[in-house]
Amino acid sequence: MNQVAILGVGQAPVREHWDISIRDLAIQAGRKAMQDAGVAHVDAIYVGNMTSGRLGQQRQLGALIADFLGQWGAEAVKMEAACGSAASAMRQGILAVASGEMEAVLVIGVEKLTESPGRQTTAALATAADADYELVQGVSFVGLNALVMRRYMHEYGYERHDFAPFALNAHANGAKNPNALFRKAINQQIYDEGRIVADPISLFDASPIGDGAAALLLVPTQKAPTAIRVVGSAASTDTLAIHDREDPLWLKAAERSAKTAYRQAGIDAEDVDLFELHDAFSIMAALSLEACGFAERGEGVRLAHNGDILPEGRIPICTMGGLKARGHPVGATGLYQLVEATLQLRGDAGKAQIDGARIALTQNIGGSGATIVAHVLERPLP
Repeated sequence: MNQVAILGVGQAPVREHWDISIRDLAIQAGRKAMQDAGVAHVDAIYVGNMTSGRLGQQRQLGALIADFLGQWGAEAVKMEAACGSAASAMRQGILAVASGEMEAVLVIGVEKLTESPGRQTTAALATAADADYELVQGVSFVGLNALVMRRYMHEYGYERHDFAPFALNAHANGAKNPNALFRKAINQQIYDEGRIVADPISLFDASPIGDGAAALLLVPTQKAPTAIRVVGSAASTDTLAIHDREDPLWLKAAERSAKTAYRQAGIDAEDVDLFELHDAFSIMAALSLEACGFAERGEGVRLAHNGDILPEGRIPICTMGGLKARGHPVGATGLYQLVEATLQLRGDAGKAQIDGARIALTQNIGGSGATIVAHVLERPLP
């Protein structure tokens, strides 16, 4: 099996792109990644997206993007795994290059959410839940996460304001990222005054949707020996419905995928220099830290309170804003995480740079934990 390197990255700013189509967003990110890599032709294009068929009346995204990137003849297909679509596409790209079947693969995550009426967008995103046993009850994703957060607070004795450090960190880091949707820091008072969306979740506990696209170009490491390497890649699943899980406060798929990726990389959690986790909601940030081995059960919130998640902390998270400040263009999010981690390891993260970072973990979650994909990236030693 070939080891895989990230030769190029590209991204579009996360915004409300009312004047740009989904194809244009994807092409913008894909072209930037190809230019960054100095590659004119690719063997395959894997696209992560969740809602184009329902909200944009556009399927066949793979072929469409290949066409407008001038990559006629390349294999091209769309991957869907709800909010985990982009990292799932990345994993397929990694496997294609690692197998030796492909020499150059372009992976693109793209989503266009803001042009549809709010109810339509919410309904489309809710299809990531169990249609027969969750969706039919009228529960939204914010509602499901509110139930989990309330249970966590009950079990471990926390109050809503205890989750504030996750939002404060994300917004402070987003202020350093020109591609983030929200580029302004907040304080404890602003967090406390945030409007409740689904008790106990407030506006600052939930990530905003947006339009965006991010891309990476993958090649065998022998073709790019100094490029950032993918040294771990793993995916796992859990039950789609939260109520079917043995323990709703434990992300079993996160634990399994992280452990597998660590083993492939030959590392443990303590070797990770930064963690781009899937903070769609504050509660998910806490649960992810615990499941991936950075905190004991019930201690994820305390890790944030101790400052360990800050840029200068033991395990910096959401270093360029995370989902909360960068924004959450659902089917593109996992690739934004990977682009940001690559920039960090290259030393190209600008004001958001984490000093000395060499190993990064990214984690992309589909639904409320049914699909979780983990990647470990490493900067090669000189």
